[in-house]
Amino acid sequence: MKLPAINLMDYTYNLPEERIALYPLPDRDNAKMLVYDRGEISHKLFSQLPDLLPNNTILFFNNTKVIPARFLFEKATGASIEVFLLQPVFPSALLSSALTSIGGSTWKCTIGNLKRWTNGLVLQKKIEAITLFALLTDNQNGLVEFSWTPANLSFAEILQAAGSVPLPPYIKRKAEASDKERYQTVYSYLAGAVAAPTAGLHFTERVLEKIRSKGIATDFLTLHVSAGTFLPVKKANAVEHTMHSEQIIIHKNTIKNLLLEGKKIIAVGTTAMRTLESLYWYAVKLLEEPGASFIIDQHFPYKPVGVLPSPKEAAEIILATMEKKGLTELVGQTSIYIFPGYRFRICQGLITNFHQPESTLLLLLATFIGSDWRKIYQEALNKKYRFLSYGDSSLLLP
Repeated sequence: MKLPAINLMDYTYNLPEERIALYPLPDRDNAKMLVYDRGEISHKLFSQLPDLLPNNTILFFNNTKVIPARFLFEKATGASIEVFLLQPVFPSALLSSALTSIGGSTWKCTIGNLKRWTNGLVLQKKIEAITLFALLTDNQNGLVEFSWTPANLSFAEILQAAGSVPLPPYIKRKAEASDKERYQTVYSYLAGAVAAPTAGLHFTERVLEKIRSKGIATDFLTLHVSAGTFLPVKKANAVEHTMHSEQIIIHKNTIKNLLLEGKKIIAVGTTAMRTLESLYWYAVKLLEEPGASFIIDQHFPYKPVGVLPSPKEAAEIILATMEKKGLTELVGQTSIYIFPGYRFRICQGLITNFHQPESTLLLLLATFIGSDWRKIYQEALNKKYRFLSYGDSSLLLP
């Protein structure tokens, strides 16, 4: 399989430091919203979104919930060690199982000030009646074994007591109490993300109610966003970048909603978009191998195949598989990498924030919009939009 070379420098722009939003606005839905509709750009407020969506829209939201995945330990010498959870290893690689584990849990982590923490050294953090212990078992792979007292508490309870909000690295400040609410969507439900699906941070109950009152359909799926979403692309040929893997969970009713006739499918955020597109490629895998696992490799969509199914046929293939296996939900992993040359199969619109230069998210957006992405970003810079996770929004209808 020969992939095209993509020059990373074709997907960069100058983002001044002062344009990165360090704090969210006091009112979520008061953010600016750039609307790109078939080549035309206009400027609105996010609160106006319900009036700007086509009547036949169905919105797909990512309902993942951010966990307080950052621990700060102090050594007896005074050195600080920061431990950031990436993915569980033991007793289960499944997030839901890892969070409910009692007494102990092992995770792959990124570690700040690693040179001050040697294998076998136990760190501890005490919060009121809780004591958390961390043992570095493999500094090459960042494996940390956690235990705690009282031992009858779940790891989720330990996180709430001892963890802090994992703000993105470009928000150069410490997490504050207000971030626990604001770095979370109002519809967050299933805990497991270490980064927020930030396109959803602008939604309020008021906006959601107005969307529903206009007869616009909504549905929810889950992609547990990993810290890999912040990794910059460092390869001159962007195609050579190694994508991170993320867990996805999709209910049977969501598959059925993809069969609704005449609906314009709009993803709320790049995570929802990657989930929906991954679902299509799972159907392609099932055509090739009926018992195939729901694991989408980063380059699978670029593999030469025969006749591809329509979106409707893809949904029917997955539904038939679920019914045969008696499943009500799908649990899988995706590393899908969307870059120029990819053809979108499911999504017809996108609500998203403004992304970092030279990032996989900007590559995805450029693939969806085409060369007009430069016009959109220059217009946002000219109009003083706020960028990145706590920044302003856009509605993109190519």
